[in-house]
Amino acid sequence: MAEQLRAQAESARIAAEDARHAAEEARHASEQARHATIDAVAATADSLAATLEQMKFLEEARNTIRELKRIKPNDIN
Repeated sequence: MAEQLRAQAESARIAAEDARHAAEEARHASEQARHATIDAVAATADSLAATLEQMKFLEEARNTIRELKRIKPNDIN
């Protein structure tokens, strides 16, 4: 009977240790996923910033062309 209880206790200890290892692996995977998400958000922010700068440049170019079209040949000194 005592041996049976020891065997059950050892079995429970092994199961608890296995569960602890599984939880640690899950925590590690979660941490990696969090870092990947942060990297993806940073890349998206960089891309959006670059796109905004391109849009500003194109708008400035359009405004310049618009202004140049308003100038009449006789207005040039």
